[in-house]
Amino acid sequence: MEEADIVVIGAGSGGCAAAGRLSEDGRRHVVLIEAGGRNMGLRTRMPGMLVRGDPASNWAFETVPQPGLGGRRGYQPRGKGLGGSSAINAMLYLRGHPEDYEGWAALGCPGWGWADVLPWFRASEANVRGGDAWHGDAGPLCVADQQFGHPGSQAFINAAVSLGVPLNRDFNGPVQDGVGWFQVTQRRGERWSAARAYLAKRRDNLEILTEALTERILFDGGRIWGVAYRRDGERRVIRARHAVILAAGAFQTPQLLMLSGIGPGAHLQQQGLAVQVDRAEVGANLQDHVDYVASFAVPGHRFLGQSLRGKLRFAASALRWMVRRTGGMTTPYAESGAFLRTDPRSRVPDVQLHFLPAIVEDHGRAAVTAHGYSCHAAVLRPASRGMVRLAALDAGAAPRIDPQFLTDPRDMTTLKRGIRTMYHILGAEPLARYRPRDRHPLDFGDEAGFERAIRARADTIYHPVGTARMGSDDAAVCDPCLRVRGVAGLYIADASVMPRIVGGNTNAPTIMIGERCADFVARDLAAT
Repeated sequence: MEEADIVVIGAGSGGCAAAGRLSEDGRRHVVLIEAGGRNMGLRTRMPGMLVRGDPASNWAFETVPQPGLGGRRGYQPRGKGLGGSSAINAMLYLRGHPEDYEGWAALGCPGWGWADVLPWFRASEANVRGGDAWHGDAGPLCVADQQFGHPGSQAFINAAVSLGVPLNRDFNGPVQDGVGWFQVTQRRGERWSAARAYLAKRRDNLEILTEALTERILFDGGRIWGVAYRRDGERRVIRARHAVILAAGAFQTPQLLMLSGIGPGAHLQQQGLAVQVDRAEVGANLQDHVDYVASFAVPGHRFLGQSLRGKLRFAASALRWMVRRTGGMTTPYAESGAFLRTDPRSRVPDVQLHFLPAIVEDHGRAAVTAHGYSCHAAVLRPASRGMVRLAALDAGAAPRIDPQFLTDPRDMTTLKRGIRTMYHILGAEPLARYRPRDRHPLDFGDEAGFERAIRARADTIYHPVGTARMGSDDAAVCDPCLRVRGVAGLYIADASVMPRIVGGNTNAPTIMIGERCADFVARDLAAT
């Protein structure tokens, strides 16, 4: 039987951070198990490729039909392979608001307030602007300013500033409010995924198993002892001498817990599974940023598009990138954006905007020959709660994902305010000079029609969290040290542990969680 001191399941952002840190000193034998491949090819490293359509790098899940989206199924891309979603995302480096972490502490997660997590953000970060009270300059995760910015993205910033939105040069600094350019997880023009940050250095004590699908976690007498997985058509078992860290993400972490007999007892019994640990919160508390996209066609070819001329420009940019690692293919597409308080009573921004110098339809899956731009409006702290459940007893099958988007009326109210504010900015100079044509016009005077239009187009902006929440209460799936209740030696290191979603993109917070999990595990092992 294979053996290791620590087994990490899932090489996404949290899993890479946990495995990388725990193997640094060479004292422990760490095995990292990943269902996908190595994700080190040119298409992954070139930022502008955005390989979301590649089944080798994307699980490409779907939700169940969503009443809040007019009965549509939502699209749920999730990274597959080394780096997980950090290998296919827009690379935006954002932490959320300090108040988010103060909220975690108030919800029964001591040690997770802003003063507690900031040092971990700084320790993970190598920011090109250098280190200061807010940023680190010596960590493994490279954070850069964008090398290339489309003039339209600057026009969006100028339009917002002309309406009184403050310019913000650092969304991860003292103030989150305002409009500006996003920093990105890139290094010298290349995508810098969590795998490149934490796994690039070869270590004799770190073994990485790719194309290996974890099927269940093995424990006996309330103590973890191993992991069952499938590779090359064979079922195998690896013994974990000290710990197992589950980092499969907000959908597949609860799925694996349930397949292992840890979860809502009634649901497990309905699936024909023996209940090992009855934990109702496994798979519950699903939260995600619901998002509306407006898109505009613009005369000419100044913006990106899939016309013949646009494709030729794309090819030229790709060639320039391969030679110099510069130019248009360094774009994250979501180049600029804003954090806004659309409710004057709010203490923190409640809506985030992302501006893209390209028309995006159906998550970029629909071919659009027109040139133009898009803008997203996302609800930062949704009140709707969904869940993840088993759809099959095969770990390789998609789980049943039900985010319950827009089922809480407060989310619709916030999204309406956000869209109105977004259109106010999009209609201002100098952006209006491009003579845009709205591809999906809205009638703000018709409330019922406005709401129907939102339900016809809204969907995720790819930030699912919360399905194995941490807390001090007995119902929480794991404690504030990320130890799963009821199974000694089992930890979780991904976005599923968040008790509440943060007000911003979730990749950087997930990496921070992975860093902290590694520290918790190391401390527990040192104490035994």
